[in-house]
Amino acid sequence: MGGDHGPGVTLSGVSLVLAHRSDVNFLLVGDEAVLQPLVDADAKLGASCQILHADVQVSMDAKPSQALRSGRRHSGMWKAVEALKSGEADVTVSAGNTGALMAMSKVLLKMMPGIERPAIAAIWPTLRDRSVILDVGATIGADADQLVDFAVMGEAMSRSLFGIARPTVGLLNVGVEEIKGNGQVKEAGAVLRDSVLPIEYAGFIEGDDIGQGKVDVVVTEGFSGNIALKTAEGTAKQIGSYLRTTMNRNIFCKLGYLLAKSGFDALRKKMDPRTMNGGVFLGLNGIVVKSHGGTDAVGFAHALDLGIDMAQAGMISRIARDIDRAHQQRENSEIPLAAAGGG
Repeated sequence: MGGDHGPGVTLSGVSLVLAHRSDVNFLLVGDEAVLQPLVDADAKLGASCQILHADVQVSMDAKPSQALRSGRRHSGMWKAVEALKSGEADVTVSAGNTGALMAMSKVLLKMMPGIERPAIAAIWPTLRDRSVILDVGATIGADADQLVDFAVMGEAMSRSLFGIARPTVGLLNVGVEEIKGNGQVKEAGAVLRDSVLPIEYAGFIEGDDIGQGKVDVVVTEGFSGNIALKTAEGTAKQIGSYLRTTMNRNIFCKLGYLLAKSGFDALRKKMDPRTMNGGVFLGLNGIVVKSHGGTDAVGFAHALDLGIDMAQAGMISRIARDIDRAHQQRENSEIPLAAAGGG
């Protein structure tokens, strides 16, 4: 029921997924009086969907604390996360209020053992292919331990989604030199450099390295990560606006566009934000995916596919194993975190 467009978009996204994933079943949480006619109108939905009625819908502008007080046990968002906790669902996907979804997920699912703070991970299109970047907004001002945990969660997500045996991991910094950056970033880099994890630590990377695809996993704290993400989204829209204005400038530009249409179509597909839709809440005892509230059915379908792929790859168990290995390495070290050695 969430997002800017409600079930008209979310159920259309479910239908798109069922067109190529016949082995997946969906639990649709929301107002049954609204959902049932939409399900009845689509044969694919009727065969693979069950409705769980919820009386309360969390508004997009509700504060997380307000949503927790008014939405517990009755809201669709609460019931959707509760289904994940009980094992009735393997993934929860919502286009609704981000803060409320994170708050309810933390209350119901709890943090995984050893992880202090959650991270929101996003898929980033690059010149090479795709990268995972985290955190893009959940934890502001992460310390060194938390940055290392983000690296562990990011590499597990990369291995699960992209099948990379040893993902390359970089720490976002103001320069690539070891002397640059704050103390937390330097400490995290020292730990990752000697890590026993299944990663290839690439050192510090700068903002322009993200789009180049220099590493498979970009690690940063939520403040700088969110700014980087929003800047990239804004730049993509700016470039698109420039192209549309230029192509319509005169008859010669329009003719040039027609001659190069296949190339422009490929560029549009590569830059289509819908194909990268879905922020993953990492660090919780369950897979929760937050879809962009303003996306269409294609974008919501990509968020669903993202969650399904991670569940089928056993991402949560991978994170648990690697977090345990990373923490054991730190506990076994007799020297300070900033100079932790591998074993």
